[in-house]
Amino acid sequence: MIMDFKSTQTIYRQIVNWVFEQILSGSWKPGERAKSVRELAVAFEVNPNTVMRSYEYLQNQDIISNKRGIGYFINEDATEKILAIRKKEFLEEEVPEFLKNMRLLGIDFNEIVNSD
Repeated sequence: MIMDFKSTQTIYRQIVNWVFEQILSGSWKPGERAKSVRELAVAFEVNPNTVMRSYEYLQNQDIISNKRGIGYFINEDATEKILAIRKKEFLEEEVPEFLKNMRLLGIDFNEIVNSD
């Protein structure tokens, strides 16, 4: 697992997205224990505080829960919550950029629908 330190996206957010992918792909299943902060810090070669920030974000979004002394666990409705977060981000960030580029390049919607 490698972080892209040159990316414009923060490291903690890259870790969040990686966790999202693990859950969406079924690698991490609802109810299962997530990797520990230390495990991910070693795997990603980052400071444990960075992973902790990622896990705090995931907790705030109700994707994972902390069971004191045991670790972090994937919440039962994590998949649905991730899909809602990703959909919101897509609609707020990517779609406007896409539409702006269509307008700037003079691309008609029908060109997109009919392209192979």
